[in-house]
Amino acid sequence: MKRILFVSFIICHLSFSPARAQIGAPYIHDPSTIAECEGKYYTFGTGGGGLISEDGWSWHSGAERPGGGAAPDVMKIGDRYLCIYGATGGGLGGGHNGRILTMWNKTLDPKSPDFKWTTAIEVASSDGMEDQDAIDPSLLLDPTTGRLWASYGTYFGTIRLIELDPKTGQRVKGNVEKDIAIDCEATDLLYRDGWYYLLGTHGTCCDGVNSTYNIIVGRSKSVEGPYIDNVGRDMFHGGGRMVIAAGDRKTGPGHFGRTIIDEGVEVMSCHYEADFDMSGRSVLAIRPLLWKNDWPYAGEPFKGGTFEIESERRGYSLELTVDFVRMEQERQRFWQIDPNEPVKALPNQKLEDVIGEWPEGEIPVRLSDYMFRPWQRWTITPVPEAGGYLGGPYFRIVIEGTERALTATANLEVTTTPTFTGAPEQLWRIEQLTDGTYRIMPKAIPGRDGLNSRYVLYSIADSTPTLAPYDFNSDNSKWNFRNH
Repeated sequence: MKRILFVSFIICHLSFSPARAQIGAPYIHDPSTIAECEGKYYTFGTGGGGLISEDGWSWHSGAERPGGGAAPDVMKIGDRYLCIYGATGGGLGGGHNGRILTMWNKTLDPKSPDFKWTTAIEVASSDGMEDQDAIDPSLLLDPTTGRLWASYGTYFGTIRLIELDPKTGQRVKGNVEKDIAIDCEATDLLYRDGWYYLLGTHGTCCDGVNSTYNIIVGRSKSVEGPYIDNVGRDMFHGGGRMVIAAGDRKTGPGHFGRTIIDEGVEVMSCHYEADFDMSGRSVLAIRPLLWKNDWPYAGEPFKGGTFEIESERRGYSLELTVDFVRMEQERQRFWQIDPNEPVKALPNQKLEDVIGEWPEGEIPVRLSDYMFRPWQRWTITPVPEAGGYLGGPYFRIVIEGTERALTATANLEVTTTPTFTGAPEQLWRIEQLTDGTYRIMPKAIPGRDGLNSRYVLYSIADSTPTLAPYDFNSDNSKWNFRNH
């Protein structure tokens, strides 16, 4: 899958508020896998139309797809976009006589002079009598063979697999559909490291806050299955390992899509049937996609807080380069301790006990042992008005209780400045990697044009933080957030 370039913009006047979900108007049901086209992101939903985003964080309506129907998917193949969708079926209009259709477009931008969908062609159908419902299709272009596959189906019968021609979008001549799963719908196929994965949406839909949708997965060494879950159950007999369920006041995740941003940086998209904080509406969701023992699962969106920022390389903590201030403590020789004497909790060292010794201007940063000290605790706050990236807003990172902000410099170093101003070099993109660690990336680097998509907070040797090109295969690029 092609890597994604990021487009955003700089806002000078910023405020800080919790960032709980995609912002704007991210209202959609049955979203397609997110597609990038000419610097913007698109996803299409049931009923026609869909959403557009300039940066992957703020979404609004405006995507156009004719034909209505349900649960489309879209994929770029060569220099064109192939859309597949279900017409009728799924009980729409009272029946299960569905049709799967495909169509092409040179662009997804409805304002482009090249925007024109081709006439839709039928590639599969169901007659309403058999145990199958031709609806909820998805696409997989096999990176190992170049063959194009589509899966489709609902609870009313089986999930089926067919092969399409990647040049025409038509059904391969002579191809016979194959049943590969039951007890799910809205499936998606993906390939990773020698495994094919079938992700299905399980549970009940279309009932708002009462919907029980969740996403499950099985895997196979062959695209044609069998798809087996983590305890050996075949998805054709109802198996499936959980990928994501309800949480964070959102219910009914369904319609999985995978987007690869960079090596080791992946996100999954879906909708929630109901977001309790957004009037119970069906909304687009973008979550980190993590992998453990070759199984996918949804990560948690990073929301900020106060943390130790810990290097994966050595386990040292990011801190200000200031003098260590000892804490006074009444101590007893260990052989003289009275076990009957009451114990008491010692308070942490306070900011006011040490801040008077710090320089007033810039203070560099370093890495050292974590000791619960004020110069080692960072408050990280989302700044959604500063734009964002696929799945998250930019963040400010300041020493707890101060405005002293982590800042990128023109010579690819990191320092702290006395005040947070909202400058791009003080805004940070924080993404969870597929192994559960994080990369921390400045929005921009002074003196360089455009958004930064290469340099990350990086540990060299054991005690020196800097900015360097992202390398997923090096622990120098990776960080953890500990709330001690």
